[in-house]
Amino acid sequence: MTEVKGAVIDPLRAAREDYDAVVKLTRELVRVPSRGGIDPYDPILECMAAWLGEHGLASRRLARPGGATLALTCEVPGGRAGPRYVLDACLDTAPFGDEAAWTYPPASGEIADGWLHGRGSSDSKAGAAIFAHVAARLRDTAGGFGGSVVLLFDVDEHTGGFGGAKAYFEDAGAARRVDGVMIGYPGLDHVVTGGRGVLRARVDVHGIAGHSGSSRTGAGAITKAAHLIRALHEVPLPGPAGPEFPLPAKLTVTAVSGGEGYSMVPDLCTFNVDIRLTPALDDPAAVALLRTTAADTDTAWPGTPPTGVEVTTRWPPYALPDGSPLRDALLKAAAWAGLAPTAKIAGPSNIGNYLAGLGIPATAGFGVDYHGLHGTDERIRLDSIPVVQAAYHRALLTLLHVA
Repeated sequence: MTEVKGAVIDPLRAAREDYDAVVKLTRELVRVPSRGGIDPYDPILECMAAWLGEHGLASRRLARPGGATLALTCEVPGGRAGPRYVLDACLDTAPFGDEAAWTYPPASGEIADGWLHGRGSSDSKAGAAIFAHVAARLRDTAGGFGGSVVLLFDVDEHTGGFGGAKAYFEDAGAARRVDGVMIGYPGLDHVVTGGRGVLRARVDVHGIAGHSGSSRTGAGAITKAAHLIRALHEVPLPGPAGPEFPLPAKLTVTAVSGGEGYSMVPDLCTFNVDIRLTPALDDPAAVALLRTTAADTDTAWPGTPPTGVEVTTRWPPYALPDGSPLRDALLKAAAWAGLAPTAKIAGPSNIGNYLAGLGIPATAGFGVDYHGLHGTDERIRLDSIPVVQAAYHRALLTLLHVA
């Protein structure tokens, strides 16, 4: 418990009192389909904005230059100057998949045997509902803390664009004013405090066009590309950088396209390559690996045009060190709430990597217990909601120099 200007704040008691309301809001959000790139986003944004407004929290929409809304944001200011922390959760979701395979319809919000079912329940509508209630609790005691807390609800996350986050953090001066971000991805076992980075590239492999039946058929682009792909997968990659970053680098070819029909040998074959970065294989090293291997293949295929490598995405690896205020506050708050999560460096990249490129520390996962994220019968365990809310509330009280 924490005392603020004579008022005693008990995040666990507050979370238990909020439980029914959090479940109700989560169900309302799940019942509004908001699949990334498929459904309109206005209904889900209106649902959340209405809840915030009813609780005295003014929100605003962030839009791209063409006018499409990318996110909803709301700031709860304290009574004096201080740090700014962002609670980030997405309101768009993955597609439904085969709806006939679901036990309950994916937009039902059905509750059964202690679980709430529906697409987006875990990723991340429960997180958004929890964050909204934490913000409402902080508003009630705003005069007792310094700084501010921002809610950021992205509706361009599952498209891979992260447009809402970019619209907020790349706003003039915004990055300089953010001291940390906590992202509401689900999972009770870990606080994600880092992740492998990613470098993605499009590789255009050029050969010599010809007729497949001709005795003069030259070096086809598909065959040349196959040799380059094999060479890339045979390049030895660095292992773990050490205990502070225990994951190895990884290279995967994820798409290949080229040719048409049967009678023509193509002169172009394109493939996509995804490289997971670590401190032992950073962005420049990964680009050099691609270009060097491509050049060696070109040398082995004389008379063919050179291979083109176009980098399309680059996010650095990151890891919050021991002693990081954000890392320590959330881990200690979770332990205070009766949980025992461990710090984890994630294999997949996440929005935390993007923020690391801006110099903003972030945790990228700690939330409700779940099953079936992005899959059939996605659902959350309802009794995990109060402890997660209490942990985030407690962590913010610490970061805002209240607890």
